[in-house]
Formats: sequence, structure tokens, C-alpha cells
Amino acid sequence: MPDDVLLTIVIPVKNEQETLPALAREIDAAFATQTYRWEVLWVDDGSTDRSRELMQGLPAPHRWIALDRNHGQSAAFMAGFRAARGTWVGTLDGDGQNDPVDLPRQLARALETGVDMVNGIRAKRQDSWFRKISSKIGNGVRNAMTGNTVKDVGCSTRVVRREAAIDLPFFHGMHRFLPTLVQMRGWSIDEIPVNHRPRAGGASKYGLWNRAPSAARDLFGVRWLKLRNRNFKIAARGGAA
Repeated sequence: MPDDVLLTIVIPVKNEQETLPALAREIDAAFATQTYRWEVLWVDDGSTDRSRELMQGLPAPHRWIALDRNHGQSAAFMAGFRAARGTWVGTLDGDGQNDPVDLPRQLARALETGVDMVNGIRAKRQDSWFRKISSKIGNGVRNAMTGNTVKDVGCSTRVVRREAAIDLPFFHGMHRFLPTLVQMRGWSIDEIPVNHRPRAGGASKYGLWNRAPSAARDLFGVRWLKLRNRNFKIAARGGAA
């Protein structure tokens, strides 16, 4: 087995005591037969329940970090990307709706094709009709505004090179645009269908009225970022080592 960690699974957590233990067991089962080194990095985003206590009780290769207070999913993801030890990072939500068995498939696809990110497409959404419609509209508007054709921007089941993840511009709300931002920075992406399940417990932190205004503002910001973005490479070096 190689010494280096190939994949770090980053999971933001905000009051997920009901789903965390079962999700940890599912991840262990999903990766039990893999021959490469992997780890799980739980990111406590200001939980006020027993989530951190449960994280502390998980054995290796699980580890955790805790933010100083609740900063939101984008900050939790970026903190996890920066603290990851893997060459690749995978992402899951902490509510149990994402299926860990999809991550090995996505990583295999990335290694086979050479792309920098494999995003998920929630083929059979296990959400209310209202959330399905609002998500479909959101994907269409984001693609129209940013010039991308990502089928499911909001899917949290994905793998991406850590180098690409930490290259992204950070802002509050960036998690809604991760595939778009990866493409913007010149990295390549692919998409495959993934499982989507009913929420296993807890309550959703997002709804139409607390998400739409900030999402619309961020959308114009991402459009501006894309217009002003420049991807450059160092063509030559010189001087003393």
C-alpha cells in the first residue's frame, strides 16, 4: 500500500448527530475493499449538538477539525480542502442524502479519463417537488449566466484534485458553484449519475427564502469573476535554486 493518501473525503457538519454515525459506517464499508490509502475529514461548522463528540470517537482513518464558529458550508469545504492530506478530495453532505459508494466510482473515472473533477448528477432526486423544481431552475439560470453546461451544479457528491480545489477563489456561497469555478480556473470536469437518498435526519439548513437572495447576488459575482479571470502558466524560470 502506498504511503501517500490518495483520497480525502471532506464532510461539513452542522448539527448532524442523527446521521453522523451511520454515515461513518457507510463510508468504511464503501472503501473496505480499496487498496489505496484514504481518509475522512469531518469539519465541524459550529455544531451545538453532540456532533463534535461523535467525531472525536471515530477511529482512524477518520479525523476532524472544528471551525471557531458557524461560517457556512463554503468555509467548511475550503477549510477541509486546505487541511486534506489526499491528492484528491471527495465531498459529501453530512445529512446522509449522498451515497458514499459513488465516490470510489467517481475517483476511478477521474483516474481513467485524466479529468480534474468528476461531479455527480442526482439521477433520481429524493426531494420534494418544490426543491426539485427550484433546483432545476437554479441550474438553468446558473448555466445561462456563467456560460457553463454543468448538469447538476448543486450535487455534493464529487471528487476533485486537491490542487484544483485550493486554487478556487473563496467567498461565502462558493459551494453552490464549485464545478463552474473549477472549469473557470481551467481544470477539466466530467459528470456521472449518482445515488440520492431521502434525508436521514436533522433539518435542512437551506430553503428558498434564505437562499435565493444570496444565491442571486453570488451569481452576478461569479459572472464577474469569470469575465475578469485569467489562467496563466509560468513558461520559464531562472536564477539560483
